[in-house]
Amino acid sequence: MYDLAVMDEAEYLKERVDEQIAWYDGKSRSAQRGFKALRITEIVGAATLPFLTPYSADSFNIRITIGVIGVVLAVGAGLLSLFQMQERWSEYRNTCESLRHEKYMYLTKSEPYDADRPFQLFVNRVESLISKENSSWAQATRAGGQGAGTGASS
Repeated sequence: MYDLAVMDEAEYLKERVDEQIAWYDGKSRSAQRGFKALRITEIVGAATLPFLTPYSADSFNIRITIGVIGVVLAVGAGLLSLFQMQERWSEYRNTCESLRHEKYMYLTKSEPYDADRPFQLFVNRVESLISKENSSWAQATRAGGQGAGTGASS
C-alpha cells in the first residue's frame, strides 16, 4: 500500500496513477486476447461440425475429430463463462480510460481541478475509481465463485 501522507504529486502520478493505468491496460488487453481467441475457436469449431458430419459415417477419424471439436467447444464455452473475459475486458478498459481521463483533466487543470486543493480532489477521485473496480471484482467473484487470477491490483 502507498503512504499518501508523504507522497507528493509527481510520486503519486508515477507510482500510483501511471502504474494503475498500465496494470488495467495490460489486464484489459490480456482479457481481450483471451476472449477473442476462445470465441474464434468456438466459431471455427461450430462452423466445421456441419461440414464434417456428412463424412462421419465413412470415417472413424472424422468421428473422432467431430468428438474432439465438441469437447473443445464445451471447454471453450465453460472457460468464457468461468473467467468472464468479455466482462473483464470491458471493466478493465473502462477503469483504465477513466483513470487516464482523470489524469489528463488534472494535468491540464480542467474542471473540477481548477478549484482549491486540486491534488487532494484528484487523489480522492482516482482512489474512488480504483476502489469501485476492486469492489465490483470482489462482488462478482463472491457471487459466482469466479475470476481466479483476475483480481484488480491495489
